[in-house]
Amino acid sequence: MTDARLSFTSEVTDIRLESRAGSIARWQIALEHTLFSESAPTGVLVAVAPSGARLEVPVLAVFEQDGTTWHVVDKPLTAGTEVTGTLAEHLC
Repeated sequence: MTDARLSFTSEVTDIRLESRAGSIARWQIALEHTLFSESAPTGVLVAVAPSGARLEVPVLAVFEQDGTTWHVVDKPLTAGTEVTGTLAEHLC
């Protein structure tokens, strides 16, 4: 069960490659708005594909750069994708 007060919906506004080692990549995703912060840096983003498939993307870390909050993930989501985010300490 999740605590709805610490879940939110948003949209991916930007994505950039953080690192790649062979077939393993890490990405940085910016959202229109977020509840993640450096003091609440982990949780999950959930997106639903047009096919109806549900994709859960763990948020591994968060940092701010030039006024943008970047979410470090290991699965890319394209700009314009709607997501639901939930902070880790409120996942059950």
